[in-house]
Amino acid sequence: MSESGANRRVRKDKYIQKLIQHLDEYKSILIVQVDNVGSSQMQKTRILLRGKAAIVMGKNTLMRKVIREQAQKNPALESLLPLIYGNVGLVMTNSNLNEVRKIVLENKVPAAAKTGVLAPSDVFIPPGPTGLDPGQTAFFQALNIATKIVKGAIELVQVNHLIKVGEKVSSSHVALLAKLNILPFFYGFKVTDVYENGTVYSADILDMSQQDLMNKFFGAVRKLAAVSLSVNYPTMASVPTLIAGSFAKIIALSIEADLEVAEAKPFKDYLANPDAFKAAAAAAPASGGAPAAAAAPAKKETSEESDEEMGFSLFD
Repeated sequence: MSESGANRRVRKDKYIQKLIQHLDEYKSILIVQVDNVGSSQMQKTRILLRGKAAIVMGKNTLMRKVIREQAQKNPALESLLPLIYGNVGLVMTNSNLNEVRKIVLENKVPAAAKTGVLAPSDVFIPPGPTGLDPGQTAFFQALNIATKIVKGAIELVQVNHLIKVGEKVSSSHVALLAKLNILPFFYGFKVTDVYENGTVYSADILDMSQQDLMNKFFGAVRKLAAVSLSVNYPTMASVPTLIAGSFAKIIALSIEADLEVAEAKPFKDYLANPDAFKAAAAAAPASGGAPAAAAAPAKKETSEESDEEMGFSLFD
């Protein structure tokens, strides 16, 4: 084996041992796409994450091989295998995932447009002077950009939506942006998925608050209860509603059959003497505009009684 081949073998063995160590040490992993990320940007991100996380890059085939072997000891690691594709890296950590993700995403650098790439964001050209001479007006006309000549220079009339997100950048776009000295794109790490204690989920979930998660959970519980009640199949979600409905039927039957059921006594008392409950409710202290609201009907009744005494009504 040549010296260069031996060196490659040593580096490969070191990388394998490093990845194995990180898979044992860290319980959470951010899967990141690193398209158009330069070496200096990568090094800066490593420095920012020092003490909080470790970035592991490498050949996908080698990473999958190591993960597949380690999955024999920890089967949960198998869920990582479908995520290892493209220009991908692993940000491994035991710290707060939101904090690590924020550091990773904030490290972006401006970059010029390149012919043939898909635009990661919309590109707008603001109105105003361009500093270009009138001889280049035809260039703007080819891109359907309205211009005018002001003091011997080309000036853009309005905001122009030059490139839409996901659209392929053309050579004309690149030439125009270069003439205007505009760096339209910002490239950096893109967090796509999260591996946490054997569970894989989309990185978008990290943007959800605790209240958002609770709302989604209880929304699902309500839907499950509705389906269970509809098909008449009892579940943990529908049992409280079934019990409440059964209790209401028992109360109704006990009142109808005049049976002595302790829980039905308040309902029987109300049906026997509803005026007593009305008097108790009227005697209870009111708040806000309740007195005024109560006074209004009384005034209306007085007016109606007065009209009747005079022998006519408002609707005659």
